[in-house]
Amino acid sequence: MIQLWKVVRHVRQLELHRLILLLIAFSLVSMCFLAYYVTNSPKIKEPPPLPFSDCSNQHRVLIPPQASWRLTKSVDISRTDPVVLVFVESIYSQLGQEIVAILESSRFKYRTEIAPGKGDMPTLTDKDRGRYALIIYENVLKYVNLDAWNRELLDKYCVEYGVGIIGFFKANENSLLSAQLKGFPLFLHSNLGLRDYHINPSAPLLYVTRANEVEQGPLPGDDWTVFQSNHSTYEPVLLASTKSSESIPHLATHKALHATVVQDLGLHDGIQRVLFGNNLNFWLHKLIFVDAIAYLTGKRLCLTLDRYILVDIDDIFVGKEGTRMKVSDVEALLNTQNKLRTLVPNFTFNLGFSGKFYHTGTNEEDEGDDMLLQHRKEFWWFPHMWSHMQPHLFHNVTVLAEQMKLNKQFALEHGIPTDLGYAVAPHHSGVYPVHTQLYEAWKSIWGIQVTSTEEYPHLRPARYRRGFIHNGIMVLPRQTCGLFTHTIFYNEYPGGSKELDKSIRGGELFLTVLLNPISIFMTHLSNYGNDRLGLYTFESLVKFVQCWTNLRLQTLPPIQLAKKYFEIFPQEKNPLWQNPCDDKRHKDIWSKEKTCDRLPKFLIVGPQKTGTTAVHFFLTMHPAVTSNFPSPSTFEEIQFFNGPNYHKGIDWYMEFFPIPSNASTDFMFEKSANYFDTEVVPKRGAALLPRAKIISVLINPADRAYSWYQHQRAHNDPVALNYTFYQVISAKAQARQELRNLQSRCLLPGWYSTHLERWLTYYPPGQILIVDGQELRHNPASIMDSIQKFLGVIPLFNYTQAVKFDEAKGFWCQVLEGGKTKCLGKSKGRKYPDMDSSSRLFLRDFYREHNIELSKLMNRLGQPLPTWLREESKVRV
Repeated sequence: MIQLWKVVRHVRQLELHRLILLLIAFSLVSMCFLAYYVTNSPKIKEPPPLPFSDCSNQHRVLIPPQASWRLTKSVDISRTDPVVLVFVESIYSQLGQEIVAILESSRFKYRTEIAPGKGDMPTLTDKDRGRYALIIYENVLKYVNLDAWNRELLDKYCVEYGVGIIGFFKANENSLLSAQLKGFPLFLHSNLGLRDYHINPSAPLLYVTRANEVEQGPLPGDDWTVFQSNHSTYEPVLLASTKSSESIPHLATHKALHATVVQDLGLHDGIQRVLFGNNLNFWLHKLIFVDAIAYLTGKRLCLTLDRYILVDIDDIFVGKEGTRMKVSDVEALLNTQNKLRTLVPNFTFNLGFSGKFYHTGTNEEDEGDDMLLQHRKEFWWFPHMWSHMQPHLFHNVTVLAEQMKLNKQFALEHGIPTDLGYAVAPHHSGVYPVHTQLYEAWKSIWGIQVTSTEEYPHLRPARYRRGFIHNGIMVLPRQTCGLFTHTIFYNEYPGGSKELDKSIRGGELFLTVLLNPISIFMTHLSNYGNDRLGLYTFESLVKFVQCWTNLRLQTLPPIQLAKKYFEIFPQEKNPLWQNPCDDKRHKDIWSKEKTCDRLPKFLIVGPQKTGTTAVHFFLTMHPAVTSNFPSPSTFEEIQFFNGPNYHKGIDWYMEFFPIPSNASTDFMFEKSANYFDTEVVPKRGAALLPRAKIISVLINPADRAYSWYQHQRAHNDPVALNYTFYQVISAKAQARQELRNLQSRCLLPGWYSTHLERWLTYYPPGQILIVDGQELRHNPASIMDSIQKFLGVIPLFNYTQAVKFDEAKGFWCQVLEGGKTKCLGKSKGRKYPDMDSSSRLFLRDFYREHNIELSKLMNRLGQPLPTWLREESKVRV
């Protein structure tokens, strides 16, 4: 019986196990079916979001009669430099950083200082000229509460030079609810909640800002300050009503408008000011801040009202199924383009195509491709890459050109216009850092004259993006607009749809247009299918800009746009090459066949005729030190950073250096003696070689000048042959140009302190070594030991045994095996007559102040004074 019961129980257990397994299998099958159904069923598509409506054209604000249309004193812009002095609470304060960001975006020069409560005010004048055209206080109380001496000093400067002040008052929990601003007929009421922001159309400072609109609804935060005054000097700029039903003491009811930004017309004390009752967090304050800068500087620090925009649509025909454009999307694109043309003359979407992916979508999407081509003449077109490959992956220019030919053939077969002279590389690869093969292929296949990138000099921060010209191609800065290949649905926008709307309504996208005269925006094919966020974004942006500003939105084809850009910013034509390995994004789009290890670790910068060739000669004896390959035109000197060679790019530069066998212990260098006194070199050098050591050799500047003169005579310079040394150095301003040119090359490199200060602007003192050229001539082994220690070269090379003095040559030579010597060429160590006493006295007087400054500089750097400088000091005493 028991045995039977066990058998029955076993059978039941087996059935239960089978049942559980069947249930699990059924569940898995159901889940797979459901996943398949969800994935492949057509998504219920909500209607695309509607762009912002037209301007509301609110009624104008009624301003008390005593506060309208008063004359203000015009700003005299002739006596100050176009520089802004910004007093910040600390270098980390948020408002201070926002102020600086707007100045940098606008390309305005500025200087920041920690606001002094007491203590020294920075120097405000240089002789009879003002150093600053505008003063900005992050915290206006720092200005109001200045000690009497500094306050009088600053106010006197502002009155005498016509300089205005912008100040911000940000209330906190310790702020008095009501108080008078010390020394002013102005009362502050703080820690308020406000709503319904109005713009006073009578405010004189309005320039970009249009006063037709009202920002309805509550303003963020309850820490607002409003201003009250009966003095005629104060003009409201922005006004709002209080949120609560409680009225402000001594003011009207909560429905009245109270000034949150006021303009001081200077009728009280002769100084014009603009005061903000909050920070720059609210977008409208940024707009007014830009207008305040323009007004208080007499439009000297101001962009024109013209704004040029170009909207690129990358990846035409590219994209996975389900994300591409259909016929209805193309119709919407055409419709929106026509609507935008009523607001932006000749607005045209610019389409970038990769022909390989034509007709690779669904049937509906392939019909969308055909619709685009059917209306191809309605748009501008530019070539992407045929297969959307990144150009830096192509090391052979011929293979890269073949890819371009395929895309060009596709364009010709389908009648796509190809005459814009503009192209964009996928992922901006090869544009910057420069891939030489891309520029060559673009020019040979497409005749490209213009491209754009978001990577120069870096992606972030966006306000630093700039343009440049390389190999005849104009490179413009490209802007993002918050739309990428994956941002295709309004309700799935990262952070919520409100983030996109915030960017459009006074946020990042709006500020891009406000602060940049020319903006090229990057979008993608998928942004015009699906929820058509590209159409929504730019129609909304254009309407918002035109409702709230007086900006004149325009567009131009790429070549004309590029010419306009460099007409506005001619200083950007010259690129500033940087180390690709210092930016991960740059390294990712740089050829793997290239290596930053080929860049030199130190530079010998000159000046000329001081002994730099000898230092170069001695250094190359060291087994761990390698110099550049000789140049066919400039011999041992590459002369990269100081002239036309710089525009050939870093690929050209690196070809002069071998690939080191050990990047850690091998030291590569170059010597170009005219780097020292060429103004652009320190900036260029620090951009590409920020960690490089800098070696300069200095001799008595009078001896250097004489040596250069004799050098020119040896090279049969007709001016040096026809004039004595004294005639050259003492030539007057009206002397013939050839004589003045020789005089400059003799004298100006000897202003050592001036040139070294420029190097110290870009390199820290610990990376600069000043070598005593006189000591080098008498004791090279000692000097070379100090250079080795400065560089950190291992092992130390014994120069005492490696060099000896050659009586015939009159200089030190390398000791070779068998006792032979190797000396510098015949052009080195020339014998020539001693300098005449008149020239010596003239030059001693000419260089006196410069040598004094050099002594101070050497002491500041903690480096010993050169022998010749100590001797000159004794003569002065």
